[in-house]
Amino acid sequence: MDLRKLKKLIDLVEESGIAEIEVTEGEEKVRITRTIAAAPVYAAPVPAAAPAVTPAAAPVAASAPAAAPAARDLSDAQKSPMVGTFYRAPGPNAAPFVEVGQQVKV
Repeated sequence: MDLRKLKKLIDLVEESGIAEIEVTEGEEKVRITRTIAAAPVYAAPVPAAAPAVTPAAAPVAASAPAAAPAARDLSDAQKSPMVGTFYRAPGPNAAPFVEVGQQVKV
């Protein structure tokens, strides 16, 4: 296949927004695939349920409005190579990071 034809096919894929094209010309076959790097999506961890609190008997006078919550420091965040993947242990035969019911510090 001619180099100019390949260049035209590459331009076609880039301009049209299609993800893949395959062209067969005689015994020659070419496939052009375009992948767009998707921005990683991170979900915030779900907070543990707080114990139920019984309501106060008498209402308390309104206090000053609560300050806006501080932004979380994600400098020590662990990123998974796949979104939605949970690793209970560092390896298949290794001990789990934590056990069910164990208290952990965040």
